[in-house]
Formats: sequence, structure tokens, C-alpha cells
Amino acid sequence: MADQPHNVAPRSDRTRHHLRRWPSYLELIGLNLVWDPAIFWRYRALRRRLFRRPVDITPGMFGLAVSPRFGRPGETDAVLALLRETGVRRVLFRFPSWERDRLEDYAGFAGRLHSEGFEPAAALLQRREDVFAVEAWTDFAESAFDRLGPACPYFEIGHAWNRTKWGVWDHREYIRLARAAAAARDRIGRKNIKLIGPAVIDFEYHLYPPVLRAVDFDVISSLLYVDRVGAPENPQYGFTAAKKIAFFRACADVLVPGGRPAWITEFNWPLENTGAWSPAAGKPNVGEDVQADFLVRYYVIALASGWIDRAYWWQLVAPGYGLVDSRESPWRKRPSYAAFAFMASMLSGSVFTGKEETPRGGGTAGRGGEVYHFRKGGREFALAWTRGGPLRREFDRPVAGVLDRSGRGLAQDRDGGLIRLDGSPRYVIFK
Repeated sequence: MADQPHNVAPRSDRTRHHLRRWPSYLELIGLNLVWDPAIFWRYRALRRRLFRRPVDITPGMFGLAVSPRFGRPGETDAVLALLRETGVRRVLFRFPSWERDRLEDYAGFAGRLHSEGFEPAAALLQRREDVFAVEAWTDFAESAFDRLGPACPYFEIGHAWNRTKWGVWDHREYIRLARAAAAARDRIGRKNIKLIGPAVIDFEYHLYPPVLRAVDFDVISSLLYVDRVGAPENPQYGFTAAKKIAFFRACADVLVPGGRPAWITEFNWPLENTGAWSPAAGKPNVGEDVQADFLVRYYVIALASGWIDRAYWWQLVAPGYGLVDSRESPWRKRPSYAAFAFMASMLSGSVFTGKEETPRGGGTAGRGGEVYHFRKGGREFALAWTRGGPLRREFDRPVAGVLDRSGRGLAQDRDGGLIRLDGSPRYVIFK
């Protein structure tokens, strides 16, 4: 229901596995001791430049994940209609190895996306059986490349493998699967196909040195969730979303010579009161309006950093976390749907020009909040919000109008020269 697997192996089996594989953990420690100084040095350099240089925001930076609904053609049509309405053209979908018997269905779905002007990417999902039968995994990857490749230029190899519920129990097992997939791509001569990896979920970059030194990915990926700490500006172990992104980019720069694009291939905030449809329990769940606010704030932080080349929201239609709730008939667009579509249209083709420094303590009277400046064509605007409670904010330039996160006018939020801000992003349009 929540698009999540469950661990079927007892904890005792997994514990015995980890104890038997102690040499792999020594290898992990050793490689991090070798590479961490250079990574941290690069991270410090990137942090100093964070939000301090112009960034071109292109349409290709916005991605959205979808799930095909085989056997329900009307629902697949509805998914694609909603996708077209967002205006976003970069689309990611999952292809699990245990659904290889639906190869032609997935090939048809990729072909349809391509024919309608979308750029599809497929995430190849693994299970425990693939670790024990690498030949079968290789055959699956080869078939996917061969049949989907003409329409689908990008394939993410594996998925969230640093969670044992996805079938991989250490980094060496993942490396074997990733190398097998790369060899399959090369064997069939599909040079147009770009491989994405290592698809590590959450902030666990100690896994990057062994994997990125062993597998040559064309695009470096992270499933960079921050939902467990609430807002994207909240720190975890001292790292906010912006700092995690800078560290991710530092890993890619140091470990992959020549530089590669860096993509966030999955993130979201699960929704409260959705029961078993939510992939998480407790604190990560938020209300629908808060989800919409955090979506916009995360995208602005990620793209304005200059270190992320694309970010995909997971996913368009899902009861427990999607932009659209499919439990109702007709399907209901949540606030995050309008927020995502307007944000993508507003920021695509713009240039991020700088972030105003937030004074210590959240700001003096009239000068607080998080304020990101953009230029698009001949018009300049800011995206602004607060991390805490509301405030009234003064801007240095005359304001022509204020729009909410979905593009609706907010005349009531203007009080003379002051603009009312809170946790919901506002677009402040300057004269």
C-alpha cells in the first residue's frame, strides 16, 4: 500500500550475516579514512559558496516520479493527464526485477512517455534473490536496457540498498549487482543509455567511497529524504538539507574524476491520517498544507545551491504521500500538486541571483525570514518564508504583488511597505 517492502529475514539472520561479513566493514572504515579528508575539504569549500553565486534554473531540473497502472488503462491515462498538466517533462518510474514478466508492459509505458515528449528514467529495483542469482539479475537488466532503451535514456541501478528490506545486506553485494548491470549495458552496445547510482537512501555518505570507486556511474544519485527532521532547514547531526546537498556534491566531486551530474532521485514528506498508505509512522507525517510548503522549500534550497542538477518528487499519485490522492473518485489534487506545478513554471528559465543573509536570532524587526532572489526575463522576484512564526518583512525594493505558493494573489498580505511571511512560501514580485 505504501510502495514499501518488508523484511522477511529474521533479525537474528541479518545479525549473523553482518558478523560474518566483518571484513567488509573494515574495508568500509579504511576507504573512508582514505577519502574523508579530501571530501570534507571539498565540502568546506562548497559550503562557503552556498547560495553565493548565480544559478541557471532550467526546466530539466524538475522531475516527477509516476507508477504505471497496468490492467487499468483508464487510470494510466489519468496519471499521464495529470503529469502533462504539471508541465514537467522529466519522469522517473520503477521497474522491479520481480515484475520482469511485464517487460513488454514497461517497454510500452516508456515508449508512450517518450512519444508524448517526456524524458523517462527507469529505476531498476532489486530483491534478495537477485543477490544470490546475479545471472538472473544481469539478464533482467540486459532485457530492460534492450527493450526500454530506445525510449528511456536513463536507468538507476538498484534502489535504497542500504536498507536490508530491499534485499541487499552490504555494499559488496550492491557492487556486484551494479557491475553486472554495467557489463550488461556494455555487452549489448547501448551506448546511449546512462547509468545512475548508487541510489543510497538518506544521509549515509560513508557508503559512497567504496561504491563510487568501484562502479563508473554516468549520473550520481541520492534518495535524499529529510522528512524525519521535519522542515528542510532543520539539522540532523548538524546537517541541514543544504549542508547535506553540499556534502553529496563533495562526494561526487572527489570520488568521480571529471565530475558527473548529481541527481536527487527520490524525496517526499508522508502524510498524516493516511494509515497504512503512509510509508512512515509518527513524526515524519505532516499535514497536506505543510507537505506543499516543504516541497517548495526543498526544491528552492536544492536547486539554488547550484550543486543539484535534477530532483524528482516521489511520486505524483499515491494515497500516503503523493501530490494526488487516488482513494477518492474522482482523484483529488492535494495542495502540493498546485504548489509543484506553479513552482516549476515560475522557476523554469529563471536565474537564482542570491539569498539574503538571515541575521542571528532570526532577524531584526522587518528583516527576518528566508529570502531567495530570482530573475526571469525582465522581471525580478523573491521566494520568501520563515522557519518559525509569522512576521512582517520589509524589502529594499517596491513590491508589485505577492503570490502564494500556488500562484494566487495575496493582496491582504501587504501592509504598507511590509509583507507578511510565514512557513508557507510566497512569491514577492518586484516593480
